Amino acid sequence: MGKIIVGRVLSFILFFSAFPCGGFSVGDGDGKRYGVTVYSANFLREDADFTAELGNQLLMGTPVEILQDSSYWRKVTSPDPYTAWCVDMSLAEMTGEQLRQYISAPKLICTAKYSAIYEEPSLKSPVVGDFVMGDIVIDKKKARGRFRRVATASGTEGYVLKKDVSDFRKWAASRNPSAENIIAVAKDFLGVPYMWGGTSIKGVDCSGLTRMVWFMNGVLLPRNASEQAFVGTEIPVDASVSLPERVADLLPGDMIFFGTKGCGDERDSISHVGIYLGDGKFIHASRVVRISSLLPDAPDFYDLSHKFIRAVRIAGDGNDTGTVIITDSPAYFND
Repeated sequence: MGKIIVGRVLSFILFFSAFPCGGFSVGDGDGKRYGVTVYSANFLREDADFTAELGNQLLMGTPVEILQDSSYWRKVTSPDPYTAWCVDMSLAEMTGEQLRQYISAPKLICTAKYSAIYEEPSLKSPVVGDFVMGDIVIDKKKARGRFRRVATASGTEGYVLKKDVSDFRKWAASRNPSAENIIAVAKDFLGVPYMWGGTSIKGVDCSGLTRMVWFMNGVLLPRNASEQAFVGTEIPVDASVSLPERVADLLPGDMIFFGTKGCGDERDSISHVGIYLGDGKFIHASRVVRISSLLPDAPDFYDLSHKFIRAVRIAGDGNDTGTVIITDSPAYFND
């Protein structure tokens, strides 16, 4: 997803000013409304209509600010940042104090690609809801055999398989966004269909893939490729040389971007992003998540490789411009 949404960066600053790293500043009397997503993949549309363009997805357990109502639609801003519309049933609306309590509550994160929340601790029990990679639920601190009791932000309770979840706080603290780990998570998405606006294992667009890969490695990226292209450390790419020469300085795990070079002081216009694997190969969401090559003689040559114009490297150490380490994000932790 390469388009730039006007005001998106400002929304990012405003949202995180409401979630300062030292604590939660929003009070019950501030006039603002908040919510937490309760669907496994919350669909955010560009207008309050099911026929409107899908702009984004939010995983279960993501805090949002509610800006506006239209019938059963809610206009929200998320930490990506992204402002769009979702249905009311997909949110648990909260006051500032309730959201503070939710962020402080013990949680579990889904580390399996696909799972489910069951009504009772049995695989034969009715399913309360689906549950996918990156979803976050409240840990009710009760175990029954192979299962853990959990609750969504709306208070709906059920059971998940122990093997499919990890303690969210411990998981976040253990993240290591090394090239090896970045590539391993990216390969979990192989074969997932391309879906414009998708940012989950159910379907991803190009920047949705990269955002999910870094999220599962503890790093929060901006939503769109046009924003992701200007975070981290730029790796110089000379678009005037041959493709084999362009990849000479790349390392596995680098993000590579496709588009049109800007003229003068203009920024590059970015239309696509992938993750470099080495030896000229990269993984990306293009019709489906797949591995392609930047090298013209390769059998899996990507036919738009001539548009490869930019690359960035994310250290994941908290010092990258434009990224946030999840343990430092007040949208997920408030202590």
